[in-house]
Amino acid sequence: MTEPRRPMRLAELVASLSLATDLGLGQPQEHVLRQTVLATRLAAAAGLSDADRAAAYYISLLAWVGCVADSPEMARWFGDDLRIRADSYQIDKTGLPMLTFLLGHLATTGSPLRRISVTSRFLAGGVRDSMDSLLTHCRTAADIAERLDLPAAVRTALPQAFERWDGHGVPAGLRGDGIIPVMRVVHIADDAEVHARMGGVEAAVRMLRSRSGTEFDPELVELCVRDDGALLDGLDRVDAWQHVIDGCAALDRPVPEAELTDVLTVFADYADAKATWFLGHSRAVAELAAAAAREYGLPAEQATTVRRAGLVCRLGTIGVSTGIWNKPGPLTPGERERVRMVPYLTERILARSPHLALLAGPASMVYERMDGSGYPRGLTGSMLPPAARLLAAAQMARALAEDRPHRPAADPDDRARLLRAEVTAGRLDGDAVAAVLAAAEGRRPRRRAQVAGLTARELDVLALLVRGRSTREIAQVLGISPRTAGSHVEHIYTKIGVHSRGSAAVFAMRHGLLPDEDQPAKIG
Repeated sequence: MTEPRRPMRLAELVASLSLATDLGLGQPQEHVLRQTVLATRLAAAAGLSDADRAAAYYISLLAWVGCVADSPEMARWFGDDLRIRADSYQIDKTGLPMLTFLLGHLATTGSPLRRISVTSRFLAGGVRDSMDSLLTHCRTAADIAERLDLPAAVRTALPQAFERWDGHGVPAGLRGDGIIPVMRVVHIADDAEVHARMGGVEAAVRMLRSRSGTEFDPELVELCVRDDGALLDGLDRVDAWQHVIDGCAALDRPVPEAELTDVLTVFADYADAKATWFLGHSRAVAELAAAAAREYGLPAEQATTVRRAGLVCRLGTIGVSTGIWNKPGPLTPGERERVRMVPYLTERILARSPHLALLAGPASMVYERMDGSGYPRGLTGSMLPPAARLLAAAQMARALAEDRPHRPAADPDDRARLLRAEVTAGRLDGDAVAAVLAAAEGRRPRRRAQVAGLTARELDVLALLVRGRSTREIAQVLGISPRTAGSHVEHIYTKIGVHSRGSAAVFAMRHGLLPDEDQPAKIG
């Protein structure tokens, strides 16, 4: 593929990220793009200012981007985080209907006794956890907008993603005109796109009227449903990608080549927030693969491509339920097939942008194998470029260095042995594995940054906390009392300005506070 001549645009990056958000919401590809088309139509019909209409694109594209960060908590209670998010579009999300909905998704595959037990625990603490997860979502969206250097108008609106017209939303309980007009538009567009796609324009109109004055601004609802819902017509036929890319011009900007790796690190952290097992994984794969590329003898430009492909090679994990990633036992055939879709989903996210499409090839080949036994396409060695061979070896090496629900992390000697066994079996390329092992051996332990006044002990606690360890488990690992561990957790939250594990995880990845491989805190 020939490299595009024009520079990468911010709009392409944010629109591509929205394709990953579709997966996290349990929606088909381009839901968020179509939602954005509707949001801009409604913003124009409402006579919003040029500035608000310009901001509407990015606010709509990023409003639900934080859905991934609370996936571990959602999976803890509901098993399938994708299903509960997809089903939530069918209800007015407040009060008794919302509580009934949540209870109906608890322990759906367990025995009646387990269901009773889980329901009791959920009523005692799970409802609070669910509210905290919404705050995590809002903070994550705002964090991503800040890292992408989006305008203040966009960043100010994103924390209002879960506010409601009737004042029963979170985090601030804003009511009516207290909610930024553009966010009120996006609230309507999100649900309306789903109902129009699934049941037609008439179904979307019925839903909007039923929630007018509760979830949604009644004046905006009237605009959206007038003329039998004309604004909703044709959403399934519009070229949503091109509409959004063209419409972002007012706030769009070129992304310099020198900044692209940093921007793709945002993508990496976003994907890795899907499960506590993966935190920091994509960054580590990218770093190891880039170092291995140099050992392998690739030119600097190709090593950079390898690094960038490593950062985005796990985007497709967002499309698999965290309940599957957390499963300690064997996967069912259906679950295995869903996992095997990860590289395909990664490719689909990257393919729409001409610039990111250059990374789609090697990123989607990370699970292919030299003998054709890999997936998703069963490619053989002659079809795999050096970048793909290096990424495959680096990804396996890094995964072996991390705990998984079905096995503990392997030590360096065992990792080397297992990788060489893959070469002997004909699955991994011998030169690529040698380069990865040489790069791993030459890596020096990275010093964790001193951020927000966190002490060395608090950094140790943070590393365990973000991986879902309880206060008691943290105390056990570090040889301190549970009370002391709890105090450390409180101090950490205060210093970094968050109130949940998910938000702390996003902070830790952004600032490089997770331990390097071979240095993780283990639960014994």
